[in-house]
Parts: sequence; structure tokens; C-alpha cells
Amino acid sequence: MLLLNAIDRLSLELLLDRYGVVLHLVAPEEIIPGSYWGEREAGLIGAKIFARLDTPVHSVLHESAHFICMTPERRAGLDTDAGGDDAEESAVCYLQLVLAESLPNVGRNRMCRDMDEWGYSFRLGTTAAWFAEDADDARNWLIGHGLLDLTGRLTYACR
Repeated sequence: MLLLNAIDRLSLELLLDRYGVVLHLVAPEEIIPGSYWGEREAGLIGAKIFARLDTPVHSVLHESAHFICMTPERRAGLDTDAGGDDAEESAVCYLQLVLAESLPNVGRNRMCRDMDEWGYSFRLGTTAAWFAEDADDARNWLIGHGLLDLTGRLTYACR
């Protein structure tokens, strides 16, 4: 699984900054504030993503995608649990894969493998199969909310 310590963090920070999100690193072994899953998984409080160097990149991208996809009202009171419905959760998963494409030496294929290893679950079995064959609803949700353009590119806007 690709960890935060193995990527170009500056590229990640610059990507998140375009959405008004700040990556906040915590010390090794420290409890990650705002982590829904605990352990080494990323946390989300307000516009801050909390992580350690041993946090999986997919976790940082997933929590960032939650911030991007949620309504401004939910974003205003955000602390740990991003909430949202099934359609939004699918959009979050799709968006994290598109975000991964923006990062040097990360990419969608690597994120698909890491998401599968972590235990994400999709009808077609794998994240890659879902993205390629069964994610039109998630893509359309993102386009409909202005987060992707009609060609599937990032708009760098939050919902």
C-alpha cells in the first residue's frame, strides 16, 4: 500500500490547496485527529486533513474527496464523520481516483490496487472494473455538481 512518506508531498499539498484543504502532518505514533477509521487512517476536521507519514495515500485522497463533495453547510461543521448518501460516497470514490491521476508516481491504477487491498467493495469485484464499467452514476454526479467538466477533468471547485 502506497504511504504518504513515499510520494511527493508538495504535489499533494498543492493539489489540496486548490480546494482550500490543508494537509496537517502529525508525529509518528500520535493519534490522528478526526480519523473516522482510527489507526493510521487520515482524519478530517474542517478544511484540515490530518495524517502521519504512515497514512495510506488512498485514505488522504478519500477524505479530501469527501470535503470536496459535501455541501457547504456540512463542510462548515465537519468533524470526523463526513456523512453523505450512497450516491455521494460513490462520487467520493470516483473523485479520489481522478485526484490520484494528478499526483506524480501515484495514478489511478495504483489507487485501484490500494483500494482493493484496503477492502473497498464494488459490485463488479474490483475498483478498476467498477471505474471502467459501472461508475457512470458517480461520474455524472461529479459533473452535475461541477466537480468534473464534461470531459471528466477536475474543475478544482468544491460542491
